[in-house]
Amino acid sequence: MIFSYRKLIVRLQYILVFVALTVILYQVLLAVSLWIQPVNKYKAPTGKSVKVFGQSEHVSFDSSSMSERLRLFYWYGE
Repeated sequence: MIFSYRKLIVRLQYILVFVALTVILYQVLLAVSLWIQPVNKYKAPTGKSVKVFGQSEHVSFDSSSMSERLRLFYWYGE
């Protein structure tokens, strides 16, 4: 069996270029995915903004406030 060292070297160069370009493409796609990632919508607002809903607050409703809420729900259609 005859081995051509030129062909072997050329094939190794192609393989190395392919691997290098694959790694570069992966890094570019990783950077783009981090760049377009949406902002965390659960973080605390900044500036004059106010966070409306707090998960740490536990509110218990009695029957009158629940009926009032239901009446308002049907009144406003929300």
